[in-house]
Amino acid sequence: MSRREYDESDARIRPARGTRPRSKDRPSHSGAITALVTTVDRGRQTCITDDGLVITAMRARELGPKSVVVGDVVSIVGDVSGEQGSLARIVAVNERRNSLSRTVDDAAQVERTIVANIDQLVIVVAATNPEPRRGLIDRFLVSAFTEGITPKLVVTKTDLGVIPEFLAQYAKLDVEILHTAIKSESRQLDVQALHAMLEGKISVLVGHSGVGKSTLINALAPEAERLTGEVNSATGRGRHTSSSAIALPLAGSDGWIIDTPGIRAFGLSHIDTARIVDAFTDLSLVAANCLSNCSHSESSCLLDEWAAPHGVIDMERSARLMSLRSLLSVKDEAVQGIED
Repeated sequence: MSRREYDESDARIRPARGTRPRSKDRPSHSGAITALVTTVDRGRQTCITDDGLVITAMRARELGPKSVVVGDVVSIVGDVSGEQGSLARIVAVNERRNSLSRTVDDAAQVERTIVANIDQLVIVVAATNPEPRRGLIDRFLVSAFTEGITPKLVVTKTDLGVIPEFLAQYAKLDVEILHTAIKSESRQLDVQALHAMLEGKISVLVGHSGVGKSTLINALAPEAERLTGEVNSATGRGRHTSSSAIALPLAGSDGWIIDTPGIRAFGLSHIDTARIVDAFTDLSLVAANCLSNCSHSESSCLLDEWAAPHGVIDMERSARLMSLRSLLSVKDEAVQGIED
């Protein structure tokens, strides 16, 4: 029997992977249920439904990385029984009404969203140990005002130090200020007024490490059992006791409180310069009358006259102007100057 000869008709070419056309009929997920994201940890999201069912879910690949944050309202399919070991899938993130974001590095301008759908931004500062920093407070306020979030200011450790006078200036911006005393020995405090402030709202607590956020959380949501830490006496900085954001139900109320890791850097490079100026409501009306190309830093700026009416420097106004210009300088120079 003669040996067969092969020609081109015998050649078979295997198609490359991914050339198979995808179906245009995508799943409708009409049976998806809605839930609130309370934690995001290593690819797993803990979600809670309106009925109180706690579900663990993974994120659908098409949503992309970093697409789900605490506070998001999401659509879930799959195993939504909530039983131990079950795993559902998040297939959609509802439109956010607002979000709290920061630039991790002002030079690199890497924006990171921390939480979403917030009613109140509670800025926690300590009267002492660590000392409150005007620059960080102003950065939080800019983010709150530009996103339509109501800011609140809570001053802790009032029994351990004198409250800096500049904190009272924020009341002129319609920022409610609340004082609390944290006893270092017992870690107990009266949070009745703070509880009333948070009732029926989704509130996120932010601030430097060591200001007492975790202590406040434990008083407001006892089942949370958040770790607390001391302030380093050498550096004046607190130790991070929270590694990720978590939403907790406010005890005896339908409100939610979101605890965030202590923040030492909160950049604003992702926010337009005009929005930063508008966030300073006491300066924005004056700035609106400046020349169109005014950077608000030159000597001809009308804000200088506002800060020194009739040639006499007003210390409060001057301090506010310095805060604005320090934020604008970060935008202009793209330099990390977070802890001014």
